[in-house]
Amino acid sequence: MSAPPLSTNSLPFLQQKSVSRKNSPYLNNARLKPTILDRSPLSFGIQYSLRSPKTQQNPLSMHDISHSTPLPGKLSNAYSHRTFPPFSLSRLLNTVFTPTQGLSVCILIDLPEPALMKDFSFLKETKLTIQRHAYDVFFQGLKEGVLAELGMSGGEMFAYALTGGSNLDLPETCINAAGESLSFEEAVYKKYNLVLCVSTYSATAPLTASAKKFGFRGATLHGLNEIILSSGLSVDYNEVSVLAERFRSGLTRADRVEIDFVAGGEAATLRLELGGQEAQKSHGLCPGTEPDVANLPAGEVYFVPVTAEGALPMKYEDGTLGMMTVTEGRIVHARLLSGSAATIEAHNAKLAFDPVTGELGELGFGTQELPPSGRDIQDEKILGTLHVATGRSDHLGGTLTPDRFASRLNATHDDVLFSSTKTPEIRVPQARVYRAGEVHSVIEDYLPSAYVRQLMAGQ
Repeated sequence: MSAPPLSTNSLPFLQQKSVSRKNSPYLNNARLKPTILDRSPLSFGIQYSLRSPKTQQNPLSMHDISHSTPLPGKLSNAYSHRTFPPFSLSRLLNTVFTPTQGLSVCILIDLPEPALMKDFSFLKETKLTIQRHAYDVFFQGLKEGVLAELGMSGGEMFAYALTGGSNLDLPETCINAAGESLSFEEAVYKKYNLVLCVSTYSATAPLTASAKKFGFRGATLHGLNEIILSSGLSVDYNEVSVLAERFRSGLTRADRVEIDFVAGGEAATLRLELGGQEAQKSHGLCPGTEPDVANLPAGEVYFVPVTAEGALPMKYEDGTLGMMTVTEGRIVHARLLSGSAATIEAHNAKLAFDPVTGELGELGFGTQELPPSGRDIQDEKILGTLHVATGRSDHLGGTLTPDRFASRLNATHDDVLFSSTKTPEIRVPQARVYRAGEVHSVIEDYLPSAYVRQLMAGQ
């Protein structure tokens, strides 16, 4: 008798608690004046000073959220002292999706009970902070001036049921503010040029597939919190694209990458064969009319591994630490290092029932100088971090599609992030790239190597 399908949701990877801050400060219409940035070994970006416009600001523009001191909370890294311009919805959309004139846009959110979308009843639920940001910043921001400023139309919001896992297919129906159940295809995909998805779980894979089918552009912004708004979404994505390309140029057409780990007193090495493929970049720009979906915040260089061998540690949501055996590109067995034996047993049962859930479908390196947000969507983009991902890879150019899983509930794409703030129990002494007959160190103990610093400085 076959084992029952195990939901991916039973084994989510650790999510740090978000850092909250009272009186959410957003400024949409600030004018930014570039200033010369002191070039430290870990600094390659542009700093900004703020000039307040003399024109009247809208209600979302009453507070300055540039930072000259570390962002609040216990999480910090080498970039926590970096300053950022105030968040601007119009600047973000105009940069990412230029040209915007004549485009229609909508906002998607996910809800545990989609009926809460009627009359925006979800705003009464204090725990739905991501959806609150979608309403306050994106919905209200569009309606209160950004639509007119960018020459766009629409701005409607729709909700769909929580999928329960990262990059699982979206349901066929959504709910509008009137409480009506509508076809996703007819009400959203065929109607709007831009789709902005602010959700609990990532929807990048299914939205990318739909964008290619129906011809729209969009962005996924799952896990949105105030730190992300104040930093990862406040950067200049033209600059992010330039820096990501510099990083990409030093890794592209690599033969393989090796990553050394130390966890629970054990050393391990994971070898990922890349076959000389072109490295790809997630840089946040979706210009023109080509169907595409940006994952924001952006800023990474990634590969879809050909195969992999060795071992890597993994930290689970409950803090359990395990060592994964990787054979022929897949995690085939988990072994307990510390924590709950039941967590490891559940993972092994899932691997036995649905082996493709262990397939390594991505290797990524962060390229941005950002503070930690406690959310993987930003923290995997931080320079000095790396991540591998298991599961679905078709949205990245891989071949693992939902139909190849034993259960579609398992057809997720789950990032396994290694960073100084999320996995301090796991050391990464070195990650190195083998390319064109040379070997270059890329990361050393969650900091960019000298090779990467030179790349990022344009040398």
